[in-house]
Amino acid sequence: MERRKPGFTDPNEEGVRLQKVLAAAGIGSRRVCEEIIEMGRVTVDGRKVTSQGMRVKPESAVIHVDGLRISSAPDSFYVAFNKPQGVLSAMHDPEGRQTVGDYVADRGQRLFHVGRLDAETEGLILLMNDGELANRLAHPSFGVQKTYLARVEGVIPRDLGKRLREGVELEDGFARVDSFKMVDAVGKNALVEVVIHEGRKHIVRRLLAEVGFPVNRLVRTNFGPIALGDQRPGKVRNLNQQEIGALYKAVGL
Repeated sequence: MERRKPGFTDPNEEGVRLQKVLAAAGIGSRRVCEEIIEMGRVTVDGRKVTSQGMRVKPESAVIHVDGLRISSAPDSFYVAFNKPQGVLSAMHDPEGRQTVGDYVADRGQRLFHVGRLDAETEGLILLMNDGELANRLAHPSFGVQKTYLARVEGVIPRDLGKRLREGVELEDGFARVDSFKMVDAVGKNALVEVVIHEGRKHIVRRLLAEVGFPVNRLVRTNFGPIALGDQRPGKVRNLNQQEIGALYKAVGL
């Protein structure tokens, strides 16, 4: 007897019709979702679905639309937060200092914050209640790149990017950036962009300080496929299904 996969149910069992799950996830109207299914654009737990009537368990089914995984669990939570300077990358602080968790305290569920930033660094942090995705995004073995804008003082030499890409020896080992470029220079100040997939503490600040350019201001603008854009400091926004799917894809889920 064929063993059913975790997200499937028998037609007679309880479950939610697939088109209803897709519609609830924001893929389209119920009718549009039925058409998407009939076109063979949907898979559930790795199996293509082309007929109506399938029931699934939204909390456990792995559903892809056009190759991108969607978030189908009814209580799923994925947001981008623009962390202001001075806010701690923690969900709570015993000393009563302001934390990332303070901005989502009304959500009433356990959340994981992905991509720590030191208190003085600003920019993009992801928060979610998907532990597996959060762990993969944070682990350097999956190579998810983070982009930073750093303001430094001094004249940037032409070979600095090459030196940083080749790598620099730090006190806790060798480190290198994935890419480096000059964005702007005004007087004695320069704005540079650093892309790196490492997650060691203060890694961007330490790398730039080691090559003679201590950071005056640091902002993370991108985490993998998610961009901060014009999101204002202190603001939280929900990720859309396309962004969530891109995060899953970035770590092979």
